[in-house]
Amino acid sequence: MKNILVTGGAGFIGSNFINHILLEKRDDYNIVNLDKLTYAGNLENLRPSEGKKNYHFIKGDITNSDLVNYIFEKFKIKYVINFAAESHVDRSILGSEIFYRTNVIGTNVLLEAARRFEAEKFLQVSTDEVYGSLGEEGLFTEQTPLSPNSPYSSSKAAADMMVLAFHHTYGMPVVITRCSNNYGSYQFPEKLIPLMIINALHNKKLPVYGDGMNVRDWIYVIDHNKAIDLVFEKGRTGEVYNIGASNEMPNIKIVKLILNHLKKSDDLIQFVQDRPGHDRRYAINSYKIQNELGWKPTYTFESAIQQTIEWYLQNKNWWERIISGEYKNYYELQYKNR
Repeated sequence: MKNILVTGGAGFIGSNFINHILLEKRDDYNIVNLDKLTYAGNLENLRPSEGKKNYHFIKGDITNSDLVNYIFEKFKIKYVINFAAESHVDRSILGSEIFYRTNVIGTNVLLEAARRFEAEKFLQVSTDEVYGSLGEEGLFTEQTPLSPNSPYSSSKAAADMMVLAFHHTYGMPVVITRCSNNYGSYQFPEKLIPLMIINALHNKKLPVYGDGMNVRDWIYVIDHNKAIDLVFEKGRTGEVYNIGASNEMPNIKIVKLILNHLKKSDDLIQFVQDRPGHDRRYAINSYKIQNELGWKPTYTFESAIQQTIEWYLQNKNWWERIISGEYKNYYELQYKNR
């Protein structure tokens, strides 16, 4: 049995990972989920995994070294998968302090605990945004110099460098994944795809930054998590693995696809003032993970985006509680007597 600390496991990508592992793949993983349950953390995401004997949830902050050390000792943690992060660029522009506290100091606390308790693998889940912005040509490789352009991406780049420094200095068995933009079920409504779906359903204006031609490489969250699982199992120590689906698309095309699927008019599109320092294009070269580990995306964008839209149509109660602010009562109801 592998005792694994998964941080940020109530968030979008982390909860999809835990559900994938516990429901579809592994019985030899004992997962301890440490999540602060900030605005983007939602225990409802994990209802498919609740009640599993090899799943444990702890509410807490990764910057709390006493709590992290307690978890390592109590659950005999030997593996860490660090999803926990403040991750929304717009929020980092409004206020950056929490991004550096969580993404940098929190990662340091986890690394120190992993070193103290002689963890056998530390997987840092990062982002392609640490590479900065591309022109019209080229792809991000693992050798692309880091050049972050937002408070969010700079905090993630700092964390990545610290992870690699612990490997170089202490010989810690670390590995880093850097992924392109994710989409899928349970994504918090502030992100592009769910925001556009929900606004369209309410016949509200769909705010699109600038000219809408900022390009991202989109990957379905399930494909991303399968890649993380593979890197966790087989990734080489001290290495970075880029994860992308080679599916570049400008934001405006995504928005129009959603409107078309929902049979809504393009008149709902409203171009707004661009985000400060908005990176123009991201695109991932994932040759390394495909060549070394045999991973490749299994979902086409066309099928996965339809599944995603249908999920939001079928799970209105999930996002309506979030956007109305009612979710804050869920944790008390679920755990106050435990």
